[in-house]
Amino acid sequence: MAHSEKLRWPPGPRGHWLRGNTREYEADRIGFLRRCHREYGDVFSYDEHTLFVIDPELTHEALARTGDAFVTELAPFDMRRDLDQATAHGTSWMSERRAAWPGLNRTAAATTDDLTVAILDTVIADAAGRDVDVLTMMRTLTARTIAEYCFGADSADVPDLLHETVRATQPFAESSREFPAWLPLPRHRRFFRTYQRLTETLTGLVRERRAYASKSDAPRHDLLGFLLAAEPTPPVDTVVSTLHSVLMGGHGVPAAALTSVVWELARRPRLVDDLRDEANGPADGGGTPLAEAVVRETLRLYPPAWLMTRTASTETTLGDWSLSPGDDVLLNPYLIHRDPRWWPRPDEFDPTRWLDGRSSPGPAYLPFGAGPRVCLGAALTMRQLTLTTSRLAHRFTIESPNAESVTPQFVDRLAPANLKARFLPTGER
Repeated sequence: MAHSEKLRWPPGPRGHWLRGNTREYEADRIGFLRRCHREYGDVFSYDEHTLFVIDPELTHEALARTGDAFVTELAPFDMRRDLDQATAHGTSWMSERRAAWPGLNRTAAATTDDLTVAILDTVIADAAGRDVDVLTMMRTLTARTIAEYCFGADSADVPDLLHETVRATQPFAESSREFPAWLPLPRHRRFFRTYQRLTETLTGLVRERRAYASKSDAPRHDLLGFLLAAEPTPPVDTVVSTLHSVLMGGHGVPAAALTSVVWELARRPRLVDDLRDEANGPADGGGTPLAEAVVRETLRLYPPAWLMTRTASTETTLGDWSLSPGDDVLLNPYLIHRDPRWWPRPDEFDPTRWLDGRSSPGPAYLPFGAGPRVCLGAALTMRQLTLTTSRLAHRFTIESPNAESVTPQFVDRLAPANLKARFLPTGER
C-alpha cells in the first residue's frame, strides 16, 4: 500500500458510548486483548487515540523508531502536551545510556555474583522458613541488590525509597483512565512527593560522592563510582537521571520475574532436582545452562513488561496505519510470546526449548524490549536471575500452599498474584 493510501485507524471494539472499553478492559485485561486479537487481528484500536499491536515485526519497528517517531511511555498522568520535552529527554537519555553501558554490560554484571548470593541468603534467612508473600520478598531482594550495585555502602536508604515509589505508582498502573497532572488528586500528590524525595536522595548521594572523589584517589567499585570516573565528569542531574532509570528497571522487572520463577519451581520438583544436580556438578566452566533456560522460558511465558507503550511524537505511520502526535501504541510481548505462529506448544513451560544452542524465533521474543532502547540492564538482570534461580534450587526446598490456585496479575509488572511460599534449607522438611 502506498504511503498516500495509508489508513487512519484500525478497527476495534466500539465499547460503551460514554465509558468506551475501559470497564471491560479493566475487568479482564488479557481476556479482553485475546478476544480483540481473535476478532480484529494483530493491530486493533482501543479508542480514537490508542491502538494495540500484537505483531512482532511492527513491534520491533515501533521500538526501533523510538527517539525518532515515537517516545517511550510518558509519566503516569496525561502529558500529551509535553511531547517535545519527552523527545528532548529521550535524546539526552541515549547519551546517558552510552556512558552507563560499560558499567552494566556482561563483564560488569559478572562482578555481582557474590553480592547477589549474599543478599539472597540474608533475605531468605529473614523469612525463617515461614510462609511469605513471594513478590514482596523478591522486591526486597532486588531493591537491596540494585541499590548496592549502584551505591555500595552508601545504599542504606535507597531500598525503602524504591518500595515507596512502587506504591506511589501502583494506582496509575491499576487504572487505564488518565487525568491531567494539575488535578489535586491524592495519587498525584503522593507520586510527586515520592518522586521528589527519591530525586533529592539520589542528588545528595551523587554530590557527596563527587566531593569525596575530589579529595581521594581511592576508587569506589559501584555504578556511581564508574559514572563519576567518566571524562569529562557528567553533570549531577545526568548522573541522577541515569541512576534513577537503572534503579527502577533493576527493581520491578527482576522481582516480578523471580516471583514467576518461584511459582514454576514450587510446582515442578523434578525440575528443581535437575537444577540441583546442575549446581552440584563439576565447576568446569560450563555455567548453568538449565538455570538460564528456566529464566528464559519464564520470561517468555510471563514477561514482566507484558505491555509496553510508545507514543507518536510526530505525524507518522506504523504498518498500514497513520498516527498523529500523541497517539499511543501499546505493544504486547505476552501475546506475541504465546502465539503458535512463532512458538511450538506456546502455552507449555518447556525450558528445553532454550538448550542445545536453540534460540528464539527472531523478533518474537521481547522480554527486555528491542531497538536502541532495549533494557539497559538486560545483561545484569539475566545474570542475577540465572544465579538466583540456581541458588534457590540448590540450597532450598520451596513449598507453596497456593501455587496451584494463583493466577497471573496483568497490572503493572506481570507476576502471579498473592503467591505464598516458604523456603526451607535443603534437607529440612
